[in-house]
Amino acid sequence: MALKDTFYISHGSPTLPIDDSVPASQFLKKWKEFYPQKPSAILVISGHWDTAVPAVNVVSRNDTIYDFYGFPKALYQLKYQPPGAPQLAKRVKELLHQAGFSRVDEDKKRGLDHGAWVPLILMYPEADIPVCQLSVQSDQDGTYHYNMGKALAPLKDEDVLIIGSGSAVHNLRALKIQPNPPVASWAKEFDDWLISSLLEGRYEDVNHYEEKAPHAKMAHPWPDHFYPLHVALGAAGENAKAKVIHTGIEMGTLSYASFQFTSASSS
Repeated sequence: MALKDTFYISHGSPTLPIDDSVPASQFLKKWKEFYPQKPSAILVISGHWDTAVPAVNVVSRNDTIYDFYGFPKALYQLKYQPPGAPQLAKRVKELLHQAGFSRVDEDKKRGLDHGAWVPLILMYPEADIPVCQLSVQSDQDGTYHYNMGKALAPLKDEDVLIIGSGSAVHNLRALKIQPNPPVASWAKEFDDWLISSLLEGRYEDVNHYEEKAPHAKMAHPWPDHFYPLHVALGAAGENAKAKVIHTGIEMGTLSYASFQFTSASSS
């Protein structure tokens, strides 16, 4: 069975699994109604794993990594421990090597950071689907990560669900921790630009967002949470169609914009 869709999920705050007031939480809880096809394995590209060269985790079972601090105790009591996907990890490594990524590291201890398990615990709470993580390289650029995604495109024909996990606008220093803060104009302008660029198929602009997008450096002071989108987009294929599957800005600047990319051959 082939999967023709890849996804970029804005995972937002780590509290998403315990905060029903955030619309993104409700959206992800209904994921299987939205996307009922069950994959044989999941590959997550998370903005919370940033390495010098691409790396995959090669484990038999994933531990839950609490890579955050100062949050409610209930969050640290959650566990999400799906099977690892060592064969998928080897396949990712093989495909990247074939595409010219000369070095791909294996991490035989790492579990799932919250960029992976926070959305997955809502999307697939049974934790019965094997999961592998792939890192980003924040010292590279959008085109590099788009090409990484292109290399991984064959995985869709192998029943692997490819999910990039980050945030469409991610500037933690600009968050407004107050009830119902106004949305910052720069955050909305970047969010709107991203949505229109994807829907209009201007993928080269997205790859070169630093030059093309308004307020790019404000929206992403560091690119780690944006590059998973480029991987998911590249994996869908050059003529893929983008669809907005969720939107919303919380805390004034944190975008939950999420996208589905459908391969042209299935449209």
